[in-house]
Amino acid sequence: MTIDPLLQPALAASYAPTSSQGRFWALVPCAGTGSRAVATPATLAAGSTLSAFGALAGTADESAVRPPLPKQYHLVAGHPMVLHTLAAFAGVGRLLGTLVAVAPGDRFLDAHAHPAFFMVECGGPTRADTVLGGLKALLERGAQPGDWVLVHDAARCLVTSGQIDALIDQCAGDSVGGLLAHKLADTLKTSIDGPGGVRVASTVDRSDKWLAQTPQMFRIGPLMEAIDKVGSNVTDEASAMEAMGFHPRLVPGGAQNFKVTYPDDFALAAAVLAQRAHSTTLERFGGERGQVSTAPGKKNLF
Repeated sequence: MTIDPLLQPALAASYAPTSSQGRFWALVPCAGTGSRAVATPATLAAGSTLSAFGALAGTADESAVRPPLPKQYHLVAGHPMVLHTLAAFAGVGRLLGTLVAVAPGDRFLDAHAHPAFFMVECGGPTRADTVLGGLKALLERGAQPGDWVLVHDAARCLVTSGQIDALIDQCAGDSVGGLLAHKLADTLKTSIDGPGGVRVASTVDRSDKWLAQTPQMFRIGPLMEAIDKVGSNVTDEASAMEAMGFHPRLVPGGAQNFKVTYPDDFALAAAVLAQRAHSTTLERFGGERGQVSTAPGKKNLF
């Protein structure tokens, strides 16, 4: 099996050694449109990603109605959201490569190409389909079924390299794998329809409740088998593994590792990045915005 040329820079770099605990890859599904954060115009069919990406690439008639930018490409703190996500993964030395799984026809990231990540047009109609396509692409490019893969939402742009490293540290020796998660802090209610609107039905014990986050880290082979058997409607990788009878490990993440889902989330994400002074982006990689740093040992996305 040959290694895809796109992976050669990452595999050869000194910042990506093979660990005694295994080999590690990252997979970022990036094929959705983010309909809850960005409304789809009535003139286009919902989920018309190919049309959207064609317009973004400048191939659509300028007089046509231009569909909204998928949320992962919206600017947050001056850069497309997904680049903040990829910056965090670029700071993890043990990763052999980061695959960004995009929709067919999506050329948005061509303008930001860098050895820290590579793109494959393997996006499908659901997240699970996109992940499965990405896992197959990793195997085609030299990964092994026993290698670990960390699957992460493109829209969780506030994850840090430290959180990713902590997940690897705690799960590399685990027989199943695990995920970042946040212990539920709020009181949890169930509801019923009642007089005048929705009413509280009961209060749920929150002591054992967690909010699932990403990355979610499992071995490629078992994860592929789980998604194949469970089906494409599964909402995250841990759920697929749970359906196979496994109990993934919960690794504390943090409240800031939220998924940008609704319009108000963009402002919150930008505020957090401003407070960090872009420590996961510009400051990590050096250089001026829009330029690539040539400093030894640094991966620069901008």
